[in-house]
Amino acid sequence: MAEWTERAELLFTKEGLENLQNSNVLVVGLGGVGSFAAEFLARAGVGSMTIVDGDVVDITNINRQLPALHSTVGEPKIKIVGDRLMDINPELKLTRVQEFLSPERAFEIVTPEFDYVLDCIDSITPKLNLIFAAKRKRVKIISSMGAGGKMLASKVKVTDISKTINCYFSKTIRKRLKEAKINKLKVVFSSEIQDEKSLKLTDGKNFKKSFYGTNSYMPGLFGLHAAETVIRYLLTKV
Repeated sequence: MAEWTERAELLFTKEGLENLQNSNVLVVGLGGVGSFAAEFLARAGVGSMTIVDGDVVDITNINRQLPALHSTVGEPKIKIVGDRLMDINPELKLTRVQEFLSPERAFEIVTPEFDYVLDCIDSITPKLNLIFAAKRKRVKIISSMGAGGKMLASKVKVTDISKTINCYFSKTIRKRLKEAKINKLKVVFSSEIQDEKSLKLTDGKNFKKSFYGTNSYMPGLFGLHAAETVIRYLLTKV
């Protein structure tokens, strides 16, 4: 009987697949970006993964988030995504952390045991805490910037945050990193100008003062780029 990793091994080689199986990654945030990124990593054959999210599925998530269905509204994202990952790879060593990341917990959760951290948080303060923790502990990290208010898939790319344009989210993060004397951060971003008409102000809950309208494919595309970056690194990891 063929193994579920057969097609991956043909492309990655046996050694590359073993590298993935011996890798350990941390995915923080299981929304439109992180849920897809986590699935791409699991399907690639990553052997150990920790997922972190304290949120439940909201009906407004259905247009873009992998765990969001009418039948899952109100359920914890960590459960839905975690169960799905284990169904993809029953041998996956999966750790589930059902909480929103506080500054203290960011520094506790991020450890040198991880080969890579995927920052898929969509709020400024928790995002910065995770970045600071990874940088302080010298763990590789890729951070997702703003996918909201954007439509063009061809404008999405991976680069250093210093090279980002047309992204208010990136601009804010970049300023805070400069204040902390951090001058390098690998990010996924879109150079497309955001649609200002899609901006909505909020009451400031969960560290959010506003958000842009989003479509079905852009957050997932950000997750794909993040996962690709991590997978390609892990394949050649010594």
